[in-house]
Amino acid sequence: MIRCIAIDDEPLALKQIADYISKTPFLELAGLCESALQALELLDKTPVDLMFVDVNMPDLSGMDFVKTLENPPFIVFVTAYSEYALEGFRVDAIDYLLKPISYSDFLKSANKVKAWFDAMQQKPAEVMSNKDFLFIKSEYKILRINFDDIKYIEAMSEYIRIHLVNSKPVMTQLSMKSIEDQLPEDRFMRVHRSFIINLSKISVIERNRIIFDGTVYIPVSDQYKSKFQNYIEKNFLN
Repeated sequence: MIRCIAIDDEPLALKQIADYISKTPFLELAGLCESALQALELLDKTPVDLMFVDVNMPDLSGMDFVKTLENPPFIVFVTAYSEYALEGFRVDAIDYLLKPISYSDFLKSANKVKAWFDAMQQKPAEVMSNKDFLFIKSEYKILRINFDDIKYIEAMSEYIRIHLVNSKPVMTQLSMKSIEDQLPEDRFMRVHRSFIINLSKISVIERNRIIFDGTVYIPVSDQYKSKFQNYIEKNFLN
């Protein structure tokens, strides 16, 4: 079971989320909070896997509240304002629900969280590597992938997708942590819960986003921003 709390200063909205949680077999309601400060008190006493957080709340907004947490649980933001979606992505939110919320939209977000949760419970598959390449299993084959050929790696629920230069992406059942541990730190960097990039393939950076091929925009989340900024500054030509 995934233990959840809901945080919203609107009682009706809070009741709706609570009702949706009770209808979802793999979710368990651990508490309801009408403010971020109340949620802080609950988190000190109760283990929580997932938070449904309203963005606009008095005293401390949901977005600012999440940024104060050193090791936050999974986050799904809930709000009436679509402009907060990108900022929510930067703080590693799993999803973003726009009010009024239907149960189908809620369940879709809950399933995304479940995929992440299940993947984290699994024993990571083996991956073998040396300084220039790695071997992974994909579609009943063992593939050699050269580090120089990797552009970026993307998390896809319990799978990862390795995007390559001049070749179609490769899918394999691995966690981001397991492949991150096998990549050379001087050549690759995690910039988001869902993305690892090859530093040598960066050509354009725009507003905390790394652009690949002119069409793929990879956000740098707050959790990894400082490390990435230090790398840029060390390699910046004045």
